[in-house]
Amino acid sequence: MTATNAIEVNNLRKNYQGFTLDVSFTVPYGSVCGFIGRNGAGKTTTLKCLLGMIIPDSGEVTILGKPSSDVSLKADLGVMFDQPYFQEDWTAREVERVLRSYYPNWNGETWRKYLEAFELPERKKFKDFSRGMKMKLGLTAALAHDAKLLLLDEPTGGLDPVFREEMLDIMRDYLLGEKRTIFFSTHITSDLDKIADRVIFISGGKIIFNDSKYALMEKYTLVRGDGYDEIRSTDPLEDLPRSVLTQKPTLEDIVVYFERGKVKSC
Repeated sequence: MTATNAIEVNNLRKNYQGFTLDVSFTVPYGSVCGFIGRNGAGKTTTLKCLLGMIIPDSGEVTILGKPSSDVSLKADLGVMFDQPYFQEDWTAREVERVLRSYYPNWNGETWRKYLEAFELPERKKFKDFSRGMKMKLGLTAALAHDAKLLLLDEPTGGLDPVFREEMLDIMRDYLLGEKRTIFFSTHITSDLDKIADRVIFISGGKIIFNDSKYALMEKYTLVRGDGYDEIRSTDPLEDLPRSVLTQKPTLEDIVVYFERGKVKSC
């Protein structure tokens, strides 16, 4: 494990009928890394392999300098899936009582701060929460024990724009802590535009690219007109006719054109 990477995944492979996950990638310390791809691309399977919720057929995963099987890692990870896994009859008070016993660094003050900020009732049962309230409670739990790495699965999916922006603000605040890292899966490219500094794109169970968001913007050019409709490497562009239009692509353009197989490397 190099000192610069919070996550290292080497030749991770999981076979299912009709689908194979086969990925290798790294996530540097201190980064916000967006893990993007369409539904069914392998995002959630990868996250569950990182957490030991799915046993891969082969490969190695190292998190925060430790093998992913090391149980001591749990104290340093903040995890949230698109549907938080709490007992339906638990209240927020009962959630805290249970989680406090698992995390040596549990901070009750932080827990209460986010409950108040999110206007979450302490005595209402989880099953009676709206989807947005459930996501807020899940995020509160992930943030309340001084985690060094947040692993989030579609944290803003299905949420209204106001709460999505609020969620991103909280993620930014979290990064103010020393050497903290966020790895989050999403299919919403606008969220990546706002917060991510690195993007990993997965399609069909394979990593298509893993690069700085800013480097991607510089690396490719969108070309349209006179029979052209593609993204190509920015240099060189001398072979293009004067009649075509070229412009800097958005991250969404890059993802869509890669999915369509309309990316030309020169």
